[in-house]
Amino acid sequence: MPLAATGELVVRTAEARTAVAAFNVITLEHIEAVIAGAESAGAPVVLQVSENAVKFRQGRLLPLARAATAAAERALVPVALHLDHVQSSELLRQAPEAGFSSVMYDASHLPYEENLAATRAAADWAHAQGLWIEAELGEIGGKNGAPPRDAHAPGARTDPGEAHAFVADSGVDALAVAIGSSHAMTTRTAALDHDLLKRLAASLGVPLVLHGSSGVPDAELRAAVQGGITKVNVGTALNIAMTGAIREFLTASPDAVDSRTYLGVGREAMARTVAGLIGVLRG
Repeated sequence: MPLAATGELVVRTAEARTAVAAFNVITLEHIEAVIAGAESAGAPVVLQVSENAVKFRQGRLLPLARAATAAAERALVPVALHLDHVQSSELLRQAPEAGFSSVMYDASHLPYEENLAATRAAADWAHAQGLWIEAELGEIGGKNGAPPRDAHAPGARTDPGEAHAFVADSGVDALAVAIGSSHAMTTRTAALDHDLLKRLAASLGVPLVLHGSSGVPDAELRAAVQGGITKVNVGTALNIAMTGAIREFLTASPDAVDSRTYLGVGREAMARTVAGLIGVLRG
């Protein structure tokens, strides 16, 4: 089927009082696993390509984007493409041609006024291209190899009043909020601030996004969806599943050299992870 639009998937799932799962992909095996897992769960899904993934692919967006598009068009469920954690203006401007319906523009590392100005400019450009745009306020931490930030540190969590002004002044379509999760967590021990989420949901008129969801336990994820999260980003959980399955396979089969054998095992493990997490979000 044709590529779906991220914004439409988010709105549709929000109306159903659930959340759309968005998975970061790095290889073709990631793409195939995410789609297989979503098909198994019978749910729409978002394929996300981050700026870091583009850097890993030698700075070339189109090869991975073209692969994702081809796979999505053959999927049995709606699949959208999202360009994630973009800081480069050059990369941002490649999104429409590459088939992305949405972008997450990340200026969260900047002071508030600079973040707002940069995000406003990105939103104006994105909307002129027909793109749905997400931004981040607060500091979710754990990006680019940095250690997870103390969720109680000043500025680490999203302030509802500041968020309300930021959304109104920037014109973004969705906001990633810092409520206690962190990128790149390898243990599912994050405790979310559900009272803060309730206040954010009440004060903002745009969909709320949870980043760093790999480190959030199932019960916390369900509560976050019930509290107003409408898009849930997952990346590290796929890499944990893939790496663990491949490591186990190669330990048991030290003479294996055909990459299809261990990549296939890794792909299957990721697909199971995708189906399981979608099941959690759907309650």
